[in-house]
Amino acid sequence: MRMTGAEMVIRALLDQGVDTVFGYPGGAVLPIYDALFKQNALRHVLVRQEGGAVHAAEGYARASGKVGTVLVTSGPGATNAVTGLTDALMDSIPIVCLTGQVPTHLIGNDAFQEADTTGITRPCTKHNYLVKDVNDLARVMHEAFYVARSGRPGPVVVDLPKDIQFQEGEYVGPEHVLHKTYRPQTQPDKALVAKAVELMAGAKRPLFYVGGGVINAGPKAVAQLTKLVRMTGFPCTQTLMGLGAFPASDPLSLGMLGMHGMYEANLAMNQCDVMIAIGSRFDDRVTGRLDAFAPNSKKIHIDIDPSSLNKNVAVDLGIIGDAGLAVEEMSRQWRAGKIAPNARALKAWWSQIATWRARQCLRYRQSDTVIKPQFALERLQAAIKGRDDVYITTEVGQHQMWAAQFLKFERPNRWMTSGGLGTMGYGLPAAIGVQMAFPDALVIDVAGEASILMNIQEMSTAAQYRLPVKVFIMNNQWMGMVRQWQELLHGGRYAESYTAALPDFVALAEAFGWKGMRLEAPGDVDRVIAEMIDHKGPVMVDVAVDPKENCFPMIPSGAAHCDMLLGPEDKAEVVSEDGMVLV
Repeated sequence: MRMTGAEMVIRALLDQGVDTVFGYPGGAVLPIYDALFKQNALRHVLVRQEGGAVHAAEGYARASGKVGTVLVTSGPGATNAVTGLTDALMDSIPIVCLTGQVPTHLIGNDAFQEADTTGITRPCTKHNYLVKDVNDLARVMHEAFYVARSGRPGPVVVDLPKDIQFQEGEYVGPEHVLHKTYRPQTQPDKALVAKAVELMAGAKRPLFYVGGGVINAGPKAVAQLTKLVRMTGFPCTQTLMGLGAFPASDPLSLGMLGMHGMYEANLAMNQCDVMIAIGSRFDDRVTGRLDAFAPNSKKIHIDIDPSSLNKNVAVDLGIIGDAGLAVEEMSRQWRAGKIAPNARALKAWWSQIATWRARQCLRYRQSDTVIKPQFALERLQAAIKGRDDVYITTEVGQHQMWAAQFLKFERPNRWMTSGGLGTMGYGLPAAIGVQMAFPDALVIDVAGEASILMNIQEMSTAAQYRLPVKVFIMNNQWMGMVRQWQELLHGGRYAESYTAALPDFVALAEAFGWKGMRLEAPGDVDRVIAEMIDHKGPVMVDVAVDPKENCFPMIPSGAAHCDMLLGPEDKAEVVSEDGMVLV
C-alpha cells in the first residue's frame, strides 16, 4: 500500500494495537496531527507539557501492560521529553516516543526548533531511530514497538523529519517485519535452573528477593512466583518496583527492603544464606554498602537482561531468561524432585524473622492535634482495602516511601512510582495515564506539596478529559526528604529545602475545575478520605501533616543493612568509602 509518511505513522500505531497517544503538537509534527484528525480509531490526549506526556504514557503502560505511546514536536518538544525517557529506561517501562524533526536537508544547519534528538536521547533510551527514507518508516515503527516491549522493556525514540511525513512510500504491516539482530533470550537454561533448585534445597536461611522484572513479565509470571514461594515456604521481600509481585497480606511476605524498607526484610537480606533474586537489579538503594551486602549468602540471579548479571553484585549463579518462564521451570523441577526444604532450619529462620518483626519498625508517635503522615496513609489504606479497582501513583520524596510502607498491594500493576530516577512531578501525569487506561477505576496520586508543583499544569489535562483522578497531598511545607537528610547528615543546615510561598491548593484546584479540600485535624481524616473517594470528578486534598516527621526505618547512604535507624532516637556510625565518619 502506498501512503504518506504521516499516514504510515497512524496506520502502524493501529496495527500495533495502540489506542491512546499522549502528545503535544508543533510545526514539525503537523502532518501527523493532520492524519490523526482524519481518523477516529486512535485517541489523542493533549497534555500541557511534553514531560507530562511521557509520564502519562508510563502510567498507562504500567497499569495496562501495553506499550505507552508519545507524540511530540522537534527541538524543545523532544528535549522536554528527555526526563520521562530516562525515567522509563531506569524503571524498564515500554515507551515509543515519536519526535518531529526539521526536514532532512536542514538537519545540522541549526534550523528553527532543531535539536540532535537521536544524539541527545541515545544515553536515555533503549534504542532510537532517525528515519531518512519514507520506505523505511513502516519497518522502523514496527521495530520500535518490538524493541520497546521485548527483553527488558524500555523507551524507544523514532525521530521523524517533516519532509518524510509528507512523502509517499510503501507501507508494510508488522507481519512482514522481523528485527534482524535483536533476539532476547527468554528460555532459561534448565541445567542452571537445576543448580539453583539444588542450592535452594540445601538452604537454611533462604530468601526470595523480587523486583519489577517479575511484574514486567506479566500476570502469569506473578502467579507462578506466588505458587513457588508458597510451595517452598521461603520468605519473600520485594523492591520498591516489585510491590504487588507477591501479595502483601501473605504471611510469607516481608514487605519492601532497601533504604526505607522493613527492618525484618533488611535483616533477612543481611543474614540469609541463599538469596534468589528474580527480576531485580541489585541497585544501590537495595544493597547499601556493597562490601557488607549479604556477606554469607549464595546468590542466584534470574534476569532477562544479561548486562544486569554481575553488574553491581557478583553472584554465584546467573540465569538469563524471562522471569515467568524461569520461575515456572524452577517450580517444575522442585515438584519433580519432590524436594522438601530443611524443615528444622526453616522453622528456626522464621523464628528469627518473627523476632525482627516484633520490633514493629513502622511504629510512630500518634498525635491528637497534628496529622502524622503515617496515620493519614494508614487511614487511606483502610478506606481502599478490599477494592480491586484501586491504582496508586506517587510523586517522589518522603510521602513516596511512606506510601510504599503503609499501602498494601495484593496484585501487580496497581503501584506506579518513579524508582530508579526518582522523578519529582511523576505522579500526577502518571495518574492521568492510568485513568485513561481504566476510566472507571479509583486512581490516587499520593503527593508532596513540593513534588506536585513540578507538573501541576497537568491538572488542566485531567479537567479537559473529565478524568476523576484524586491527588492526596502530604503537605509538610518542606522538601521533606531533602530536609531529613539535611537534619541527619548536614547538621540541621536546611539550605533551600523550605518552600516559603506555597499556593492555596484548594483555590488552585477550584481554578482548574477540580474539587479542593483542606484537611488539618486527625479527627477529620476518615471523613475527608471518604468524601474524596466518593466524589465523581477530580479531587485535590491538601493534608496538613507534621512538618518535622522523618521517614523511618532508614539505612543512611553508605551504611549496611544491619545499620538501620528505626527512629529519631537511633544513632548509627556511617562511614563513607574514603573512611570519613558521616553520622
